[in-house]
Amino acid sequence: MARDQPSQMQLIAAKCITFLHRASAIPATDPKVMFKTLPCLVCLSKAQYDWATRVTAVETLAYLTEVDSKLQEVASISNHLIPTLANFLHYKPAGSNQAEVEHISRELRAAAFMAFASLGANDEDIRKKIIETENLMGAVVAGLQDAEPKVRLSAIRCLHSLSRSVQQLRTTFQDHSVWKPLMELLKGASDDILSVASSTLCNLLLEFSPSKEPMLESGAVELLCNLTRRCDPALRLNGTWALMNMAFQAEQKIKLQILNSLGTDQIFRLLQDPELEILMKTLGLLRNLLSSKPHIDHIMGLHGAAIMHAVLYVLEGSSDLAVKEQALCILANIGDGDTAKNFLIHNEEVLKKIKDYMTNKNVKVQVAAIFCITNLIWKDEPGSLERQMRLKEFGIDKLLHALIQTSDTFLWEKVKAALAQFSD
Repeated sequence: MARDQPSQMQLIAAKCITFLHRASAIPATDPKVMFKTLPCLVCLSKAQYDWATRVTAVETLAYLTEVDSKLQEVASISNHLIPTLANFLHYKPAGSNQAEVEHISRELRAAAFMAFASLGANDEDIRKKIIETENLMGAVVAGLQDAEPKVRLSAIRCLHSLSRSVQQLRTTFQDHSVWKPLMELLKGASDDILSVASSTLCNLLLEFSPSKEPMLESGAVELLCNLTRRCDPALRLNGTWALMNMAFQAEQKIKLQILNSLGTDQIFRLLQDPELEILMKTLGLLRNLLSSKPHIDHIMGLHGAAIMHAVLYVLEGSSDLAVKEQALCILANIGDGDTAKNFLIHNEEVLKKIKDYMTNKNVKVQVAAIFCITNLIWKDEPGSLERQMRLKEFGIDKLLHALIQTSDTFLWEKVKAALAQFSD
């Protein structure tokens, strides 16, 4: 990689070290990576080298910096790299062959998008610096609509990386309406493009994102529900995750739209998914759907039996305690409704399960179970005395008195709060 070597030798040597680093044979902190390979690749991206060398150097740099935040930080301040990459987006090579000129231009754009995606993966300041590059977002939006799949995929990866910024979601992303070409891309795209595009969608559908409303009006619910039915686990995960984000603090009509489009049968299938993360996001979706008293009562009135069956299935099945905790939190949300409480208080099997989990060795699981009890017995709510009597039949009050001896302060506070609601 010495500067007096031919550029192709430098490039291949830098690729060797890059691949050794990504294969975990050489750490990012090794001087050969940080102070030799990275500067070499940055240097080879400059205008004095031929376009093919520059493209390969930038693609290799993108791969080198993809996962390590320190390498991203160093690269972003190395030798004017960000302005160099910005020039890639607007570079028009000289030549009379229009097809070749277009090919070179696309290769340069795709490489730049890949590098921006890697550089902006973790750091907000780097993302800000990239987004503030002149005409960057316009180039990304154009890239999403490019005829060449390689350019589209790189542009989406860049967009996905930049969409991790809360500040940019509220401002730049709204100004450029990036959701429009993204939604178009999701219709009939290849799995590669679909995977990254749907990951980006998860961020654009967060509660505070201005893109959320227009995306809902453009058929996002149906599109995401269809993703949950795909064979590829990554697509099922992204579909479920995006729906979970969409349901957070949403209006009742949106929640009902999700439930109607997805269907309780599909929710049940997702709760049986072999991928733990998909199961957790499905439980998160149910929690978000069952929030706010009027919403809880309305949704349980329509789908209560199916939802209870699904939650009980999870409590009886998976051995993962984080899953159990989420399922109990859903029951606690149901217990927070006015009429929905009846689904818990009149179900002996559910009450026995809650009682069992109150003595679990995991404190988070215990707290979630006690949360269910507390929501059933608030003194100032109609019917609380009858519900308390019902729980006393199961020995819940005695169990709470036993748990007050706990040395865990968080658990003790929750037990104390529950006992305070019980009438003597």
